[in-house]
Amino acid sequence: MKKPSKDIIEQAIVKAYGNISLASKSLDVEPKTLRKWVQEEDLQECVIEGRNSRLDFAESMLDKAMANENMTAVIFFLKTQGKDRGYIERQEITGKDGQKIFEVNIVDADH
Repeated sequence: MKKPSKDIIEQAIVKAYGNISLASKSLDVEPKTLRKWVQEEDLQECVIEGRNSRLDFAESMLDKAMANENMTAVIFFLKTQGKDRGYIERQEITGKDGQKIFEVNIVDADH
């Protein structure tokens, strides 16, 4: 297949939100071929911007869910963005009834 123009390649990447596999399907080429064209046409920034656009969209959906008092969304947000305020889960692994699972003793071989 003849390589399309830079504008056509860029449009496919933007439409696919930077997803190379999806963009390659719309251009009817293998992802490997599209990656090569991205390098040749210096479109790496377009791929990054496409992915950032999708991330922005997802964040706006999360904001809408939180505004609608969706507690799952609120908890997710706090666990991922509120760690410095203590919103983090920790797992403590213990033996039966909170006992130690094992104990490590370090012995100095020189003594």
